[in-house]
Amino acid sequence: MKLTKNTNILIIGLGLMGGCYAIGLKKNGYKISAITRSQSSIDYALENGIIDHGTTKIDPELVGNADLIVFGLYPAVFIDWIKENQHLLKEGALITDVTGVKTSIVYEIQSILRPDVEFVPAHPMAGREVYGVQNSAGVNVSEANFIVTPTDKNTEENIETVKKLGEEIGFAKISTLTPEAHDEMIAFLSQLAHCLAVVLMTCNDLNNLEDYTGNSFRDLTRIAHINENMWSELFMMNKEALLNQMNLFSKQFDKLKKQLENGDTDGMKEMMRRSTVRRDKFDKK
Repeated sequence: MKLTKNTNILIIGLGLMGGCYAIGLKKNGYKISAITRSQSSIDYALENGIIDHGTTKIDPELVGNADLIVFGLYPAVFIDWIKENQHLLKEGALITDVTGVKTSIVYEIQSILRPDVEFVPAHPMAGREVYGVQNSAGVNVSEANFIVTPTDKNTEENIETVKKLGEEIGFAKISTLTPEAHDEMIAFLSQLAHCLAVVLMTCNDLNNLEDYTGNSFRDLTRIAHINENMWSELFMMNKEALLNQMNLFSKQFDKLKKQLENGDTDGMKEMMRRSTVRRDKFDKK
């Protein structure tokens, strides 16, 4: 299917990223409907012009009229929704998602999905350390990556449609990875970073640290303000890849520790130089 202003777009799960999608698409003239559990989220979104229509019920007519559905649900909930409600989907409908893990859900959903419906998975690499549609306006997608993770079950036309969706929302860069490559990359770039932030906030019991901290600690631990239900599920669903990255980190941390213990200043400087060179690439536009 082609993405046009006449495309009926439905968002299921109007949280932070569901709201972000709605805001970006509404700005470009798309009509957006939403289904989510919280009536207060629906009310807020309607009052602020984020969506055109919304409900807390699984409305067969609303689902059945949707050409494109974005699922903003937790991974396990997403799978259950498909199992229980895919009979409501329109013939020829295209569905996509915002889920932060892929291998553990993409193949399962594609294996159980009706053959007349296509699932092209995607991961918007944006967010905030707060949650809910009420905070969606603060999500900055203009410098963020949008990763599409198709499989051999996907058509080129619908892959391009999901890429176009990312462009219309306003993401800076659209990339394509296999689900496996995505999960390996995300284990390092996102999940390991969240692990480090959590460990930093829990490895020391000193009191009143907030009265003495500098910006370096604040920057490193910004994402330690974490949704434990969502992130523990994401960690477990990407367990092997994340453990591999944790082991690589532990080896490198031990190397730095031994350099310090042995007074190896040259070794520490070399690691710091490598770190600086690699970090510079993240700042280049």
